[in-house]
Amino acid sequence: MDLGDLEIFRAVVEQGGIVRAARTLHRVQSNVTTRIKQLEESVGTQLFFRSRQKLQLTPDGAVLLSYAVRLLQLADDARASIGSGAALSGTLKLGALESTTASRLPDLLVEFHAQHPEVRVELVTATNDALVRMLSERRIDAAFVAEVPASSAIEHLPAFTEKLVLVSSLAHRRIAGPKDIASDTVIAFPTGCAYRRVFERWIGDRGLVSVRVLEIGSYHAIVACAASGTGVAIVPESVLEVVRRDLVACHRLPQVLSKVTTPFIWRKAESTAAVKALMELVRKHRKADFK
Repeated sequence: MDLGDLEIFRAVVEQGGIVRAARTLHRVQSNVTTRIKQLEESVGTQLFFRSRQKLQLTPDGAVLLSYAVRLLQLADDARASIGSGAALSGTLKLGALESTTASRLPDLLVEFHAQHPEVRVELVTATNDALVRMLSERRIDAAFVAEVPASSAIEHLPAFTEKLVLVSSLAHRRIAGPKDIASDTVIAFPTGCAYRRVFERWIGDRGLVSVRVLEIGSYHAIVACAASGTGVAIVPESVLEVVRRDLVACHRLPQVLSKVTTPFIWRKAESTAAVKALMELVRKHRKADFK
């Protein structure tokens, strides 16, 4: 068993099979299959349950994966640390909310790339719950989410402060409370979105019984639909700085619901050198926000 075997093993797990892993690693499928079989022989146990549809980790495979991830990260850290002024390299798999990606990350990632040009950033956007799940499953290295996960295996750092507002068409009457949207459709991200849960808390259990929800996975589309009178939505105010704010009316929410913090999260004791570098930039930008 060597680091090359573990790299291939991790790729097969992350990509969900031999074919996609081979494509990602730029290897032929037969080579990946052979290396996985050799790894199983070297550790003396079966690592995958095999079916026609996909490969699924065995319990022993799951144990090896946790060690493989740590060993590969240690190897990356070692390469980055050897030699004075050695540049960071490799890949940073980063997750973020769609709203954070649009309004907050551009400046941060521009600065990160300027400082660490050899690090390739792979960015995926998803809902809060999906990102936490991807981090726990080691499909991403870190993420910007909307709620601090309850898991003790995940650490966090406050990144951005957001103010949530309710948006509607310009023709909509003033919205002071849930009763003012009784006949409206709620426009929101699919289940798993933390801001959607804020909306649900604001409406209350009774209001949820009759509420109509239109699920859309893009803030640009959500704001456009609200502007057209399709419904109302809760969005971070920062998002309105990158879309047509003049097309919608903004209504205040109670402060206890409207003020939220975007945490930067990563797996405890598994942060790579690239994650640590981004962590320092988050701290820097956070301090600048409070000056």
